[in-house]
Amino acid sequence: MTVDLRHAPSSSKRPGLGLAQVPAPLSVGFLLLHRFTLGAFANFVDVLRLAADDGDRSRPIHCQWRIISPDMSPILSSCGVAISPHERIGDLSRFDYLVVVGGVLEKENLLVDRRFDDHLRHAAEAGVPLVGLCTGSFILHRAGLMQGYKCCVSWFHNSDFLRLFNGLQRVSDQIFVVDRDRLTCSGGASAAHLAAFLVDRHFGKALAAKSLRIMMFNEATKGETAQPTGRLEVVVRDEVLKRAVILMQHHLEVPLTIARVADKLNMSKRLIERRFRAELNTSPQAVYTQIRLDHARHLLLRTNKSISVIALECGFCDGSHLNRVFRANYLRTPQEFRSQGADLTAAV
Repeated sequence: MTVDLRHAPSSSKRPGLGLAQVPAPLSVGFLLLHRFTLGAFANFVDVLRLAADDGDRSRPIHCQWRIISPDMSPILSSCGVAISPHERIGDLSRFDYLVVVGGVLEKENLLVDRRFDDHLRHAAEAGVPLVGLCTGSFILHRAGLMQGYKCCVSWFHNSDFLRLFNGLQRVSDQIFVVDRDRLTCSGGASAAHLAAFLVDRHFGKALAAKSLRIMMFNEATKGETAQPTGRLEVVVRDEVLKRAVILMQHHLEVPLTIARVADKLNMSKRLIERRFRAELNTSPQAVYTQIRLDHARHLLLRTNKSISVIALECGFCDGSHLNRVFRANYLRTPQEFRSQGADLTAAV
């Protein structure tokens, strides 16, 4: 399926406030990578669309956007829907923001999208703020445009980022990060909240809130809100503790000290200990151990890795160390747990 958007109105560089002191339309350019995530793009652009009009007629009064590409071929998303660009890449300085929408991380996709690198560098040289949605931040980094900037990376792609790149100040415990003229988000629903942040910045909270309400979001969410995560056996309500738990999950093989976790959250060790005690009636050290044991149980049931390898991947000194801690918590050894789990699975 191909969605043709080429008949939407063109945008123009906003000149600032006019004689009537009415802001010019916010102008946004989109670069969609091969096999981009349709949801991240749709969430972002729909916030602009709903904020763009005074009513609900989707007229681009306050916001305008263009999908640009090196050629006019339809751009395939990860779900198989293709979108046709409005126009070829031209003078990027006409945009207030240039948004790179990433998606599936495959070697061939990254090679195809190298054609964007020079255009992104030219936009940066022209002073255009750059936005990375989902894995779009990876492309910004590869183009050499994220040095010295913090970058939001989804928990889901954290290991991919470590495998592909280094030297970046990655943030995997927030839904989006705004660092001067680089704005990055983890994808999905966070793209809507990042777009609402921009609408709020340029036109105020009312238009941002209007867009989110129509899209069935309760309210705008701040960038420092903790990302959801795939393995969260420990359930907490406190946003700071959520971020602490996510940091622990991202540092299993070489566990952080609790003092280091607190430092990353700009808190004192004593304060974070009090908050864990208040909500969970336990210590952060105990929660960290539970997270590592949860992951060990997952690996025992879902992989054929040896006990020694699992121990190291979960931050234990060796197999004997894992055995002692595992038995103390579950009254059986990791091998017994694996055998019993396999028997239960076979009986289902």
